[in-house]
Order: sequence, then structure tokens, then C-alpha cells
Amino acid sequence: MDRAECIVAGAGVVGLAIARAIAMAGREVIVVEAAGDIGTGTSSRNSEVIHAGIYYPAGSAMARLCVAGRQMLYRYCEDHGVPHRRCGKFIVATGIDDPGRLVAIRARAEANGVDDLVLLSAAEARAKEPALNCTGALHSPSTGIVDSHALMLALRGDAEQAGTAFAFHAPFVKARRAGEGFAVEIGGDAPMTLGCDLLINAAGLHAPDVARSIEGLPREHIPTAYYAKGNYFACTVRVPFSHLIYPLPEPGGLGVHLTLDIGGAGRFGPDVEWVKTLNYDVDPSRAARFYPAIRRYWPDLPDGALASAYSGIRPKIVPQGAPAQDFMIQDARRHGVPGLVNLFGIESPGLTASLAIAEEVRVLTAPR
Repeated sequence: MDRAECIVAGAGVVGLAIARAIAMAGREVIVVEAAGDIGTGTSSRNSEVIHAGIYYPAGSAMARLCVAGRQMLYRYCEDHGVPHRRCGKFIVATGIDDPGRLVAIRARAEANGVDDLVLLSAAEARAKEPALNCTGALHSPSTGIVDSHALMLALRGDAEQAGTAFAFHAPFVKARRAGEGFAVEIGGDAPMTLGCDLLINAAGLHAPDVARSIEGLPREHIPTAYYAKGNYFACTVRVPFSHLIYPLPEPGGLGVHLTLDIGGAGRFGPDVEWVKTLNYDVDPSRAARFYPAIRRYWPDLPDGALASAYSGIRPKIVPQGAPAQDFMIQDARRHGVPGLVNLFGIESPGLTASLAIAEEVRVLTAPR
């Protein structure tokens, strides 16, 4: 049986970042991925926003790792030539009583260590974005955008340079204890069994399924998977904004917001629906509910300007209507299985937090 020190299940942005961190620490790593390439799931189906860390509960793993990860990500992009832009974001109030909610959002952000938010009057906001309709705004200068595919290519390149091997079309079948490590069965056209000392479950949407395939892992430590599908629509006309535009948060999400890609094209989303299966089709008729939401802050959005673009599915571990989830990073102190780390519920801001998550996993798994 071939053997490596570490096997990482999943080649999304978080799995890539973890493989890179562990390999650069001098350990032998193999990444196994069911798909034929890196980042084909959640990592490539998102808004590509570098989040500041504004909305998450103080003290949560999401808040802590987003703030740390954002700083690490900007440095990494600059050092590796990954296309990105620190374009900033406006959180806009459109109702008479809404500006008071901006103050509360700023207070939450400050509790998370985000100390650069600026309150703007309606006039000040329109001076920067003349097409904007609002009664006030909160400016987040450290929010940005990144080319997620270029980022993942850079992470893969670093990992391979440090000796990481990648196996694609190699689905995780099951794992069992073997001595002080694991024997991991890999499927596909060339099935194999690999031994390892350290097993990292970074399988994203499929992480609970992978966990249930690991013998000896107590089932009470495996959360139920729920899927929240976000539908995105492209803007077929030029958007007159240089910042990302977000409405005030609404129950269940952040509302229909405007994000920009590296080329400056606009896209709106997400329109969230809870689904039972992984289906990425976008129903064009859903655009009808986008227009009134967008026109609250961009009144001049033309009719017919939205075209269905893509969808993404968040790996939820709480059902619809439940309190917001947090990242769940489990090691043996939680589940009792030495050498195993499970990552559950790594949804947004997972892209922003990926390098910080990887560093946390590296520290948790460092030889003692």
C-alpha cells in the first residue's frame, strides 16, 4: 500500500490552501478530488468577493478567520500576481429609518476588528456614486474582489512546488484505522488504497458524506448537510458603479447585491432557494424578483438588463430558519479520532478565509 503523511480530500480553495500550508511545512501531501480539476464546486460558483468581516457574530470562527484571512489574501495576491482589486463596498440604506441600522452594523464590525468603516450621508454617498439611491451608506474600503480561478491556480502551484501530488477523478470511498493512521480507499477508473498518518476532510458540500465513510468516527459529530442555492444574474448593460453595492441585510441573507468581476462587469445575486439536490440550473424567470430589489438602490436599471448567469450552493449544516451557522473545524479533541480533521459548513466567507483556515489546520496538525 502506497503511503503519504497527509491526504487531503477535496481540491477546492480551502483544500488547496491546506495542502499548500502542510506541504510547505515539509510534509508529504496527496490531494484526492472526485472531479477532473481544481475548484469545480462552491469555490468557482460564488461572487469572488474579498469580505472585510462585517456581519459575523463577534468571537465566531467566521469573524476571526475572515478578518485574518482577508489580510493574508491581499498579501498573497500581491506577492503572487493574482488579479484582484480593493474596490470597496457600500452598504446602503434606502428607507427613512434605515440609517440607524448602519450604525449597528458598524458596531458589530468593530467588535470583529474591522475598524475602517465610514458612515456616509446620502449626499456623500451620491458624490462617490451618482447613480445610487440611498438615505445613507456605510463604506467598507477593505472589501474587494479576486479572480478565484487564478487564486486556486497559484495555490496549486505552490503546493506542487512543495511536493504535493494531485489525483483527479479519484473519489473518496471510505477510510479505516490502520495502525496509528488510516487506510483510504479511492475509487474511479484506477481504484487504489493509500495509507496516511493525517487525513483532512475538506470536501465542501460532500464533507458530511466523506465523514460518514470514515470508520470509527462517532456519528453524533457529523452534521446533517443542507443546501442553500444562490442564483446569480449578469447585467447586460454597463453598471455605473465602481464600488460593490449591498442593501441592508434581510432575514436569511444579505439581499440582492451588486458585485463586479475583475473586468468591471456587473452581476447581481444571490436569490437564495433551499434545495435537496445539487442542481446548478438557473431559472430565467427568477429575474422578475431581482428588478424591484435592485431598483431600490439603482432606480435606472433598464428593463431586460438581467440575464441568467450561474448558481452556487452553500454547504449548510443548519436548516432553513435556524440561527446562522459557524465554521466547524473538528480535530481529535472534538471527535476523538487521532489524525483526522473535518471541515464542515465552510461557506462564505470561506474564499476570503481560506489561507487563515489553512494556517489553523496546519497548527492543529503540526507534529508534537
